[in-house]
Amino acid sequence: MTEVVNSDELLRRIQRARACAAAEQRTWRTRRGELDGTDPAGAGDAAVRELSYEVVLRVLDEILTPGRHAGPD
Repeated sequence: MTEVVNSDELLRRIQRARACAAAEQRTWRTRRGELDGTDPAGAGDAAVRELSYEVVLRVLDEILTPGRHAGPD
């Protein structure tokens, strides 16, 4: 089943996905900070998840505002 959406709806969906990814990135950043001193393995896992959401944010940002990121930092 396919659903046809107009450009405004597609933009809204991308913006919602970006907001969700930003919230998840903040959650994992906080979790990493909580685990840094007590659980190095858990902190490492949280750091990987945080980085994953950062990549998702960069991709969605490039879709929403092309050229926002000049390239790899």
